[in-house]
Amino acid sequence: MNDSKGESSGVNELTDLVSGDAFREWYKEKEFAENIRNGQPYFNGPSNISPETKHSPSQFLQCHRKIYYRQLNAPEETDNSEGIFWFGSKFETDLVVPFLQSIVGANQYIRNSMWIDFTIDAESLELRIRGETDPVIVDSESIPLLLTEVKSKKSLEYLDEPSNRHLAQTHAYMYGLTEKYDRTLRDALIIYGSRTTLNLRVFHVEFDPYFWRETVLSWAAAHSQYRVEDRLPPATPKQDWECDFCSYQVRCGKTDGRFADSSAKGFLPLQNYPRHAVIDHIKSYQDEGVKLTPTLAHEYPELASEYPVFDWQCYSCGTTYEWTALTPDGIPDEPLECPECQSMGRGPGSVYSFTESEQSEVLI
Repeated sequence: MNDSKGESSGVNELTDLVSGDAFREWYKEKEFAENIRNGQPYFNGPSNISPETKHSPSQFLQCHRKIYYRQLNAPEETDNSEGIFWFGSKFETDLVVPFLQSIVGANQYIRNSMWIDFTIDAESLELRIRGETDPVIVDSESIPLLLTEVKSKKSLEYLDEPSNRHLAQTHAYMYGLTEKYDRTLRDALIIYGSRTTLNLRVFHVEFDPYFWRETVLSWAAAHSQYRVEDRLPPATPKQDWECDFCSYQVRCGKTDGRFADSSAKGFLPLQNYPRHAVIDHIKSYQDEGVKLTPTLAHEYPELASEYPVFDWQCYSCGTTYEWTALTPDGIPDEPLECPECQSMGRGPGSVYSFTESEQSEVLI
C-alpha cells in the first residue's frame, strides 16, 4: 500500500527547500568553492582598495564618482548584476570562442585571454593600467594577431556603433599588448551579442592615438587626481542612464532621500544593504571604526554577533541605548522615539546612531 501521507510530507519538504533564498545561498557557496578550487581565494573577500594611479580598462570613461565609490569599497545599495555577468561569460566561452576557432586560418589559434600590465605618463602622473582581455587570435608562437572584445546586450536593435567605453577598453588592450610583444597591434573586433536572439553585431576598430591620449588617458589622469587629492569627484556621468543602474544612488544623492555627496566610508541611515555588501564593507573598514548600524543589526542579527554595532543615541537628550534595547518596525523612515525623553515629558525625542568618525552625521 502506498503511504500517500508520507509521500505528501516529502513533497512538502521539497517545496520548502526550493526557494529564491536557498538558490541565492547555494550560488554563493558554489562560487566560494570554485574560487578556492581555482586557486583564487582572494575573490571570496572584499576587493583591495586600489592605488590612486592604478586603473582597470573596464572602468574607463564611466562616471568618476561611481568608480571612486567602487574603488574605495563603498557598500553597494543593490544586488550586483551576477546574471548579466554569468550570461556574458557563458556567451563568450561557449559560443564566441568556438565560432572564432572555426574561422581562423592555418597556424592561427585562439587564446581565451591575455594579461596587460604597463605604466604610462599622462598629465604629470604615472598611471598603471592592468587588465585581462577577452579572446585573442594569435599565431603559432602565441603572439597576438587580432584582439576581440565580447559584450552582451539585451537588444542590438539600435546599436549602430560601439560605445566609447568599449572603445577605450579595447584601446588599452591594443596598447598594452603592443608594449608587451614585439608586434604592433592596431586592429580589434568589438563583438556584441544579443541575450534575447543570440545575434551578433561586429565592429572593426583601429587604434586611434588621439582618442587614446586625449580621451582615455585624460579621463584616467583626471580620476587619479581625485584619488590623490582624496576629493569626491563630481556626479557627472557621460550618459544619463548610468544613474538609473548605479549601485550608489542614495549615497550620491540621485534619489529623493536626505543624503547627497556622501563619503565612501560607512553605512547610511535609513538604508538597507545586501548582506554581501555589508560584510565586504565592514571587513574593508573594520580597523577604521566602521560598525553596523542598529538597523542593519536588526536586519542581519547573525552579523551583529560577529561584528561591532553602534549604539542608539538620542539627538535631543544624549541618552544611549544598546542596539537590542530598541526595535524598529522594519526600516524606519524617521528617527525612533526616545523612551527617556518621553518619560521626562520632553516630547518624543529622536534616537539616532552616530558614527565615531563624524559626529555631525547621524545614522539610524
